[in-house]
This record gives sequence, structure tokens and C-alpha cells, in this order.
Amino acid sequence: MATSASPQPPTPERFFNAINAYEQTEAMKAAIELEIFTAIAEGNTCAATIAKRCQGAERGVEILCDYLTIHGFLTKEGAEYGLAPDSAFFLNKGSRAYLGGAIEFLLNPRIREGHARLTEAVRQGGSALGEGALEPDNPDWVRFARAMMPLMFMPAQVMAGELAKGGAVNKVLDIAASHGLYGISVAKQNAAAHIYASDWKNVLEVARENAQAMGVADRYHLLPGSAFDVDFGGDYDLALVTNFLHHFDLPTCTAFMRKVYASLRPGGRAAIVEFVPNADRVTPPTAAAFSLVMLASTPAGNAYTFQEIESLSREAGFVRAELAPPPIGLGRLIIAYR
Repeated sequence: MATSASPQPPTPERFFNAINAYEQTEAMKAAIELEIFTAIAEGNTCAATIAKRCQGAERGVEILCDYLTIHGFLTKEGAEYGLAPDSAFFLNKGSRAYLGGAIEFLLNPRIREGHARLTEAVRQGGSALGEGALEPDNPDWVRFARAMMPLMFMPAQVMAGELAKGGAVNKVLDIAASHGLYGISVAKQNAAAHIYASDWKNVLEVARENAQAMGVADRYHLLPGSAFDVDFGGDYDLALVTNFLHHFDLPTCTAFMRKVYASLRPGGRAAIVEFVPNADRVTPPTAAAFSLVMLASTPAGNAYTFQEIESLSREAGFVRAELAPPPIGLGRLIIAYR
């Protein structure tokens, strides 16, 4: 007769792993700064040769590499280390998909301080840092544009391909353009399209440089200033609202999308890219957990479900909103139709 497995006794392991999770952050930061992953990709596979390549002590490198192996970033056979598939693709400087530079933004002091003061944020329902991240010409957004750009190449291309299914576009508004890759990718797929990029003046310098480097500068126009205040103009076929709405509460998002609606021609579309949790707000994990980032870093931002974005789009005047099937990196694409 089969017997059910005995339940596992309570263990403090999850608590200790959570409390010590900062160790993994610092280990990853050190490995990227030392170029551990790149060194292994170059053929340095034992602690001694990795240490020589990375200008570190053999003992320190061995302990760090063992720690990275424990957490799945490296493999180990005997004394030889190798790269896990994700590390080979994203953390080797020789890879076209290298993401290590993203630590310049993701681990900047202001973001870390926001999480360090999370108890205050929970008590007051918003960041203990106040409006800082949303202040005009905040240099953090230049850092974001440069550091996060490699992460956005593939999502921008996927989004542009999905939008191309709805037909060609000639006039495109790119809101909070940042690095500019979303608008530039649309321009590359639509030879006649002119892109009008809105962001802070200092951030638009990064977008302008990228438009020049990618051969669309003659069709790339700048609209510097706050997206809430700048005159977008009108008659756009397409408006890109990428990774923007999560910084604000729902009433602010609704009011802003009314402005977007007014900028579009009849039949125009708004392409919204966001982290989109399910209605339970705890799945999928990465999208759902993004709400905590917004709690720590913004006064009232959040990760919104598709139902919430669909509702605010309709309230703003759009006739319908659809969730596109492919993931856009870690986010999702929602297309709202005027």
C-alpha cells in the first residue's frame, strides 16, 4: 500500500537566503567588474588562470567562482569552471547580447537607497526618496539610456516586427524615448517613417547619437521636455509608450493616455510596453515583483495588469486594447486602437 511522503519539517533556510540575498548582488557586481565571465569565455577555466586574467588573488577568485556555481551562473567539473548558457549569452563581453553594463543603472546609489528605505516606503505607500527619479533632467535617466540599451535591442526589434503586422506607418511618436531603440527599430522597418522622440533634453542626446549611428538621423526629430507638458503635435499613425506608465498611478496614466489619444490620427495605434502581472498580482514572478521596484523608487507607480491597462485605455478614448502574443523582453506589448 502506497504511503504519502512525509511533509518536510520547517526550515529557516528560506529566511537566511532572503536576508543574505544582497550577497548574490555583490557577487554578480564583482564578477562583472572583474570580467570573470569574459575570462572563462576566453578559455581561462581554472582559478589560477582566471585570477591572472582578472588581476585577482587565486583564493578570492576560487571562492567567488564557487559561489557563482552554487547560484547557477557557472558550472564546475573538478577544478575547471565553465559558463552556464545564460552567462555565456549575456555576461561575456564578447557576446553581442552582453548586459553587464546594466549594473551602472540597476545598482546606482539612488535605486539602492530606495530599497534600503523600503520600510518607510511601505508605511507611506510610496518611495521614501520623494519625486527624485521623476525630476527634470535627472542624470540617472542618461545612465539608464546608456546602460540598458543592450537589453533593449531584441525587445525593440520584436515590437517593431509585431507592429508591422498592422501596416506601414509614416509618422511615429516615441514617448520617453530614452536610448531611442524602440522608435529607431520602427524606422528601420518603415523606410518612410519619421520618428518624433520625446524625453528630457539630456536623455535625447543619447537617442540622437543612436539614430545617427543606425542611419535614421534624417528621419529622427527631437521633442525635449516633460512628456506631460511638451506639445506632441498630432496626426500620428503610431505612438510608442514604452516602460513609462508604471511610474505613475492609474488616474495619472489615464489622463496621460488621453493626451496620447489626441495626438493620433483616426485609426492610429498606441503601442504600450510594460511589465504585466496576471490578475493575481503574484505571477509571473518577474513582472509581478516589479511592483516592489516601483514602491521603492516612485511616489505612486506600479506594475499594471492587462485588465487595468485595457480599462484606462478605454477611459482615455481608445476603442479597444489587445495583448500581443510575443514577450517583449521581460515585458509585454499592448496595442490600443483609436
